[in-house]
Amino acid sequence: MPTLLRRALAVIAVLLVPVAGGAISAFATFDAQYAHGPDRPVPAAAPAFDPAKPTAVVVIGDNGAVVSDALAPYEILVASGRFNVYTVAPRRRPLPLTGGLDLVPDLSFAELAELTGGAAPTLAVIPAMPDVGRPSTGPVTSWLRDQASRGTLLLSVCNGAGVLASAGLLDGRSATAHWMRIGSFESDYPAVNWVHGERFVDSGTVVTTAGVLSGIDGTLHVIERLAGPTVAANAADAVGWRYFGDPPPVVTGIPVPAPAAVVNAAWTWAPPTVGVLLTPGVGEIDLASVFEVHDKSLADRTLAVSADGGPIRSRHGLTFLPRADLAGAAPDLDRLLVPGAGVRVGRVPDGLKPVYVHSGQDFAYDDAVRDLARTTDVATARWAAETMELPTDGLRLDGPAWPWAQTALPLLLILLGTVAVIFLPRLRDNVRGHSA
Repeated sequence: MPTLLRRALAVIAVLLVPVAGGAISAFATFDAQYAHGPDRPVPAAAPAFDPAKPTAVVVIGDNGAVVSDALAPYEILVASGRFNVYTVAPRRRPLPLTGGLDLVPDLSFAELAELTGGAAPTLAVIPAMPDVGRPSTGPVTSWLRDQASRGTLLLSVCNGAGVLASAGLLDGRSATAHWMRIGSFESDYPAVNWVHGERFVDSGTVVTTAGVLSGIDGTLHVIERLAGPTVAANAADAVGWRYFGDPPPVVTGIPVPAPAAVVNAAWTWAPPTVGVLLTPGVGEIDLASVFEVHDKSLADRTLAVSADGGPIRSRHGLTFLPRADLAGAAPDLDRLLVPGAGVRVGRVPDGLKPVYVHSGQDFAYDDAVRDLARTTDVATARWAAETMELPTDGLRLDGPAWPWAQTALPLLLILLGTVAVIFLPRLRDNVRGHSA
């Protein structure tokens, strides 16, 4: 075999293990984002309805939605005090939000129509969903087209714009989406005028927002349109959003800390399991902040647990189903996070120390990002903040600078492979020489 070919094969052999291992790990990480929980009975629901108020709904797809895209607008709309607010889906069954938080929607589409006497909602919020453009989104896109024809104002959050575009509801309009996806949307939906660098774009009967927390600015903008600036400002204050009225710019290209996410996704081969304790009355944004930040980090896996494994009701009445009870999950947990300002839990299993994420003094996502920086690394925390469109001016992050352990793993494998390629042939030749 020619020397050049042997060397080329040796290089391939050296790189094969870390590259293949990294690819397998990365695919497993992304596949886990929308994994469904076990089948369980659905708690009964009897949501209140005030006919004097307009109705706003947050739409969850049959395969779930991004946790912050759904829960942040929900809490802000409720905090405004001006709407009947519900989560709705084609069917009322547990649906996964990113990070492994299972939500039971308040109503199915049919139940919503029955509750409202057939009236279309005033506002429909469309979060990012995992199956944009696929047949599985058909029930959602058909329903949205029907509501839009009856005058419903549509608000997409992040890549929820892709859901609207796939339904044909953005054709001929200006719209925006998350900076990581807007380029592919330009190719997939050329009839839309895609706008880069804006936190939200108002095209009249449709408002679209950029990445994740830009949805807060879009929601407040819609509240201002429907209920006035004072109501919107009060809603912003209620959730601790300090950027209302002067939205900062959004990311328009790949941010500097992006390699940290690649390293985490590819070479965190045994990701730690972080338990997230669901407690009755927890704020929806508090809850979303923990699952969102850790999901974006690609560095660990979150597991929703409750004290007894039973469902919990959040501050404003949403129903969440944990995937385990705390005692049963404890041996597999590396950390236990407790979302919610002022929340305190009683006895926890030996070996676990509850970490109370939220101080109540800052926006919930600031606290979650700071916790990630302390326990993972600053580069990963900054990546999470950038992908969420969370402004970090004045946000101090302390912790290791970089995911060094994950970075060392492929380098070690390459080193071991190089040693094997160089010395194993020599060892073989020596053995053959002694045998002769």
